[in-house]
Amino acid sequence: MNKSGKIAVVTFLVLALGGILVLKQSKNPFVGRELNVPARSAAQSVPREKALPRLVDLGADKCIPCKMMAPILEEIRREYQGRLEVTFIDVWKDPAPGRKYGIRAIPTQIFIGPDGKELFRHEGFFSKEDILGKWRELGVEIR
Repeated sequence: MNKSGKIAVVTFLVLALGGILVLKQSKNPFVGRELNVPARSAAQSVPREKALPRLVDLGADKCIPCKMMAPILEEIRREYQGRLEVTFIDVWKDPAPGRKYGIRAIPTQIFIGPDGKELFRHEGFFSKEDILGKWRELGVEIR
């Protein structure tokens, strides 16, 4: 590669890194907003008398990190049934929710309080321990 080609590659990398840093540091416009994410099936929705906190995972069933999240989400759904609603939305099959909620990467987990307001969102793989720890950190008791 000649000298001008190397300079172009380095310039591109520097600009890309700068863009990523700006996006990461910008305040997320969705945090604190009410999210009305519909349940995807009768099996996934939990009849309840009071509103529950919700964990909404937006991903795709063919995405590797999303596949890694699937058993974790199912385990949390099963263990915390009646105390936490867990929903998975495949944004490759149904891209509208991804656009609606400003998803930039998958998987994205959105933590929604009982009042319907977004409390936090995370992009990428998130372990069960980290998910439960984040609920505690947010002051939402799901035990």
